[in-house]
Amino acid sequence: MSNYKALIARKAELDRLIEETRKAEQSGAIAEARALIAEFGLTSEDVFGGTRKARTSATKGTKVEAKYRDPATGATWTGRGRAPVWIADKDRSAFAI
Repeated sequence: MSNYKALIARKAELDRLIEETRKAEQSGAIAEARALIAEFGLTSEDVFGGTRKARTSATKGTKVEAKYRDPATGATWTGRGRAPVWIADKDRSAFAI
């Protein structure tokens, strides 16, 4: 059975061999990828896809007409989002504009 120091030395040698092999295979893979890109005239967008655009709503930023009004304060609500306290849990037809 090997002792601890011998195993650590062996591990260090294996780590070095792993890194050398990775670098050698990586350079071959890069050369192959470059050859394919040149052969087919590919661009970075072809390989990695185009730039992603953020999804935006078609109605984002447009004003929406109010559908409900509080007769006591004159406050309005469009019917979107969380209902205000003055209309929550009540019949909305009474507040319709």
